[in-house]
Amino acid sequence: MNGPASREEKLELGVELLAHLEHEELALPDAIDRIETVTTNPSLTRDILDAAEKRGVIEREGALLSVRRGGTYVNYERQVVQRDGEFDCRRCGTTITTGHFVKLDAGELGPFGSSCIRKVTGRDGDDSRTE
Repeated sequence: MNGPASREEKLELGVELLAHLEHEELALPDAIDRIETVTTNPSLTRDILDAAEKRGVIEREGALLSVRRGGTYVNYERQVVQRDGEFDCRRCGTTITTGHFVKLDAGELGPFGSSCIRKVTGRDGDDSRTE
């Protein structure tokens, strides 16, 4: 529940998170915001973006990422689980009593509060994303 421990596990989780974005285009700062739920290490963040690009998950053009995911996105019914307890949101740090966790092949990411889980998965209705 504390997230992946090794650098390689974090890299895989970050790449998979990018592969499961809700929208096909995303501004680089928004992508980094999501990657920061996996790591705040700038070197690892670059490695995640580089690995995602090399694997064909994303294409980068300046400060815009195009996700080449083939229709894959986080399925809330199967991939997001809620657990009650005492948690700190992994994205914003707020104390929460219901944690939302994203289950990906590379591991589990969370906990997140109800609004942050929407932000991490791209379902927040944020106007800053590219349509």
